[in-house]
Amino acid sequence: MEAETRKPGERRLQILQTLAAMLQEPQPEKITTAALAARVGVSEAALYRHFASKAQMYEGLIDFIEQTLFGLIARITADTASPAAQVEAILKMLLNFAQKNPGMTRVLIGEALVHENERLQKRINQLHDRIEAQLRQCLRFTGDKPSEFAAPLANLMQCMVVGRWHQFAKSGFTRLPGGDVDLLLARLLDAHPA
Repeated sequence: MEAETRKPGERRLQILQTLAAMLQEPQPEKITTAALAARVGVSEAALYRHFASKAQMYEGLIDFIEQTLFGLIARITADTASPAAQVEAILKMLLNFAQKNPGMTRVLIGEALVHENERLQKRINQLHDRIEAQLRQCLRFTGDKPSEFAAPLANLMQCMVVGRWHQFAKSGFTRLPGGDVDLLLARLLDAHPA
C-alpha cells in the first residue's frame, strides 16, 4: 500500500539519501546492497527496480554532487563581479559543501568508489578537473592582463580543497575542512601576481 501512495522517484531518492547517510558514518564498512536494502526497508530486488546496479546508485550521488557544485559555481560567477572574490567564494563553497555533506565527501575523494566500477572514479576525476578549470578561468583575470600563474595557482587551490576533503573524511569528520580557510585564502590570493 505504501508504494502506491509514493510519488514517482521518491523511493529512488530515499535510496540515494540512505546510501549517503551510510557513507557519513565515521568508520563505514563496505556498503553492500543487502545492507542498503535493510536500511531502506525494502528487498534487494526492490533496489534493483530503481537502479540497475550499485554503480548506478553511486552515479546518482555523483550527478547530485555535480549539479549542486556547478550550479553554485555558476551562481557565484554570475553574482560576483571580482574574479578574486569569485575564487574565494568558490573555494569556501567547496569546503562548506563537504562539511554539510560528509557522505558525499567520501564520494568526492573516491574513497567510497574503491571497489566499484572504475568509470565512477573517472567521473570524479573529471569533476575535479572541471573545478580546477573554473578556478583557472577566474584567476586568469584577477589582474589587468591574463596571468601566466593562473594554471599552477588553480592547481594548488584544487589540491588544498581535495586535501581538506581527505583530512575531513579520514578524521571521521572531526577535522572540519574550513578551518583557517580565511587565512589560507588570503595568503594564496596575495601570492597571485597581477
